Amino acid sequence: MLRRTASLSPSIGKCSPLSPAGKAPTLSCLSSGSCSQERKATCAPNPCKHRHPFDLHHIGPSHDPSALDISQDDAAIRITNLNKWYGDFHVLRGIDLTVRQGERIVIAGPSGSGKSTLIRCINRLETHQKGQIVVDGIELTSDVKNIGKVRSEVGMCFQHFNLFPHMSILENCILAPMSVRGHSRKEAEEIALHFLEKVKIADQATKYPGQLSGGQQQRVAIARSLCMKPRAMLFDEPTSALDPETIKEVLDTMIALAEDGMTMICVTHEMGFARQVADRVIFMDKGVIVEENAPEAFFARPQHERTKLFLSQIFGH
Repeated sequence: MLRRTASLSPSIGKCSPLSPAGKAPTLSCLSSGSCSQERKATCAPNPCKHRHPFDLHHIGPSHDPSALDISQDDAAIRITNLNKWYGDFHVLRGIDLTVRQGERIVIAGPSGSGKSTLIRCINRLETHQKGQIVVDGIELTSDVKNIGKVRSEVGMCFQHFNLFPHMSILENCILAPMSVRGHSRKEAEEIALHFLEKVKIADQATKYPGQLSGGQQQRVAIARSLCMKPRAMLFDEPTSALDPETIKEVLDTMIALAEDGMTMICVTHEMGFARQVADRVIFMDKGVIVEENAPEAFFARPQHERTKLFLSQIFGH
């Protein structure tokens, strides 16, 4: 069982989990608060023969070696030598990552760096061809029971909210607790109203998603995931589809979660959020972890030239 403690340690990805055209999200995705996107690509382990321009795959990430000392009992998520291919495209290359219980990690990097794919592998929305992923002591394989256990304990929020448009906000939030956890409707409604209040949107409980702004819908999506009382939350660029005026309300909700001790992995370009909340910032490019460090050191003293270039493009210096 995951304990809620915050601390520092080593490395983690973005997706757009829209359901296939014309289809609503399915019950199989409710426990993670998302629905996966159908993939047409054939995934076969076919090693890439091309080196990264910065030779990143061969140097390993820059970090403090002392941060790697994490006991098995203290690990919420442990990823070892993770590799994934889409056909001939080697999207994840030997990823090693351990996330402490209660740790808040922000993953940054350019588009196409593998951030979303990595984060989707953590609850098996994407399958990996090589390596090991262990979440709360459960290894993710093709075992359907293990996949179900992990998804019921790991909440996930994406760029798009994937709320059921024909259901009220309250009904969206009670469906998974009733279907997956086995709660009665009364119990599920009490839980839902508690978390809707937590994200400051309980007054919208009887409305439908189409009646809410994008920021409000994203807060509902977060509340829906919290209704499963997950032990960890994964966020994949939760503010990227929002207008600037509504980004703050979503970030404030995520900051409150972090302050409560939730284990969090967040893919985002909101560097202010990373500075304020993260225990560790990870930079990915070309399918590898290039650099990882505490926020202060990451932003003030980046070690790798690729990281320096990325930050200079973001901050304009």
